[in-house]
Amino acid sequence: MTVFHFFNCAILTFGPHAVYYSATPLSEYDTLGTSIKAAVVYLATALVKLICLATFLKVSESDSFDPYQEFLKALIGFIDVAGLYFALTQLTHRNISQNHKFQAVGLGWAFADSVLHRLAPLWVGARGLEFTWDYILQGLEANANLVLSISLAALGSLMWLRKNKPKTLIPIIYLSAGIVATMPSITSYLRRGLGWHFPKVVGFELFTSLVMAFISWQLFSACQRPSV
Repeated sequence: MTVFHFFNCAILTFGPHAVYYSATPLSEYDTLGTSIKAAVVYLATALVKLICLATFLKVSESDSFDPYQEFLKALIGFIDVAGLYFALTQLTHRNISQNHKFQAVGLGWAFADSVLHRLAPLWVGARGLEFTWDYILQGLEANANLVLSISLAALGSLMWLRKNKPKTLIPIIYLSAGIVATMPSITSYLRRGLGWHFPKVVGFELFTSLVMAFISWQLFSACQRPSV
């Protein structure tokens, strides 16, 4: 039963990445190499973030919300944006469209994040004797992160790759990207500052991911329309 619970949680956590790749044109255009390169960039970015967190943040004796520490975490979190910029603009890709490029990069980015932060807890905890909903919620959180990563990659492609975008949309693009990039700090404030429980935080992440995906899709569609 414990192994069955582990496999259920693992499929919920990592399955949507495979489904997204196979159910979209990404598999037809063979963008797996792009996703793998983006995953490697994410791992390098995570290492840089880890060094920065260990250098500039002090170890807190309590689990309370510290505005100064969280502000530093948010600034360090923007290293992800730099890594995403590198993955979108500096890596060599196959001859694929901008639409497929940001999806492949976002997919690889989200998969690497799930493997790095959720595989070990699943392996250690989900095989325990006592059933808990926490690992199912972690799987749902991974799905929200997948949507947010692809949304951030879409917004990044608009910021860095598309030159002829409407000027009126530029502030909205940057604002939306800023919201997605600071989502870890927002959820940390909800947990520590407002005392939200994990299920409520995951529900917020799922709702926010759908909203940001819709906004990113609308912005991307609007930038693709020919200017009059």
